[in-house]
Amino acid sequence: MPAAPTSGSRLRLTALLAPPLLWLTLAYLGSLAILLLSAFWATDSFTSDVVHTWNTDNFHELLTTPVYRTIALRTLSIAVAVTVIDALLALPMAFCMARVAGRRWRRPLLVAVLTPLWAGYLVKAYAWRVMLGEDGVVGAALGPFGLHGPGYGTTAVVIVLAYLWLPYMILPVYAALERLPERLLEASADLGAGAWRTLRSVVLPAVRPAVLAGSVFTFSLSLGDYLTVQIVGGKTQLLGNVIASQVTLDLPMAAALSAVPVVLIVCYLAAVRRAGALDSL
Repeated sequence: MPAAPTSGSRLRLTALLAPPLLWLTLAYLGSLAILLLSAFWATDSFTSDVVHTWNTDNFHELLTTPVYRTIALRTLSIAVAVTVIDALLALPMAFCMARVAGRRWRRPLLVAVLTPLWAGYLVKAYAWRVMLGEDGVVGAALGPFGLHGPGYGTTAVVIVLAYLWLPYMILPVYAALERLPERLLEASADLGAGAWRTLRSVVLPAVRPAVLAGSVFTFSLSLGDYLTVQIVGGKTQLLGNVIASQVTLDLPMAAALSAVPVVLIVCYLAAVRRAGALDSL
């Protein structure tokens, strides 16, 4: 039976954790609080200077202006679409890596999944811009079938974001499948369950927390992204690039817009926490 922690060990633990917790409180939570506080300020229409006058005009404009609601819903739908696509792609890929491939192939496959993370974000995004262009490889591959590429727009944004964040979904699902006891699969087979019944009744419930954990990354990263839409989005506007464009023009309004993804992410984290997904991070 482990010994109870002494006052000396608790003091050392407190001294060890105090600096990073203090830094987190001041640098992250403090800056976030100041950002949200600035949403209640105003901007001088003549000088564009920030006026420290308490008001709720920014949130009233945010809630009553149709274009902001449209952009928020579009951003949310793209984040959900990217998360669903990554989950559908990650499940068979992770299952193949963890349960089908031999042990000597698992490490190379894992390295192959991680390799795209070694390339720069902009390099990958601009590579997709070239591929999705009029003379790109996507259009050339679809041409013989009488089809054409998606070009630049919302579809291109979903494709590129799904590619960028796919490894963040594969890794937790792969870890969950690798920990899945072989005896559960054998017991399912002994009871006469087929492959699809085993997948539905054994595999999917076991990896559900891992899928939700991966979705935290794909959802939040897609919700806050603003570079991809500038590169392949054409005229598409998302919350991220609208906030970026407002920072130098109307900082309080940009802060009010920033509150939207913050609220959405907090609500999403609260939802997945109830499912135990955060324990898989």
